[in-house]
Amino acid sequence: MSDAHRAVERLLYAYADAVDAGDLAGVGTLFGDGRVCAGTPDGPVTLAEGSTAVEAFYRSMVRLYDDGTPHTRHVTTNLTLDVDEAGGTASASSTYTVFQATESLALQPIIVGRYRDTFRRREGAWTFESRTMTTDLTGDLSQHLLG
Repeated sequence: MSDAHRAVERLLYAYADAVDAGDLAGVGTLFGDGRVCAGTPDGPVTLAEGSTAVEAFYRSMVRLYDDGTPHTRHVTTNLTLDVDEAGGTASASSTYTVFQATESLALQPIIVGRYRDTFRRREGAWTFESRTMTTDLTGDLSQHLLG
């Protein structure tokens, strides 16, 4: 596996770690001027673009508890990653499963879906260009999402 493959793969895991730590500013930083999208039958719909908007989007959606975290673990699996080192671009598809446990919710999977990601290299560093999230299965999201 090349250094570029490893760098892009680390971005996938950095996203999961940042969300689980409640570091929503860090989530925004991973995107730079990239965007977060919802997967729909008609194609991706942009939900937020740019680090500030991505952070604000997550703050408007994710419930954080007294310890500053959402009490979740995002697990990313089934990764397929293609890197064009010469062009400075990459694309990936993966499956996500989010587990959650709170005082009123026993440990359980709360959502399963797919990520379709694009990346680009800028000034030697890889960043998200886009993340399109599609939901396949849902459980009890009442302790995870606001509103």
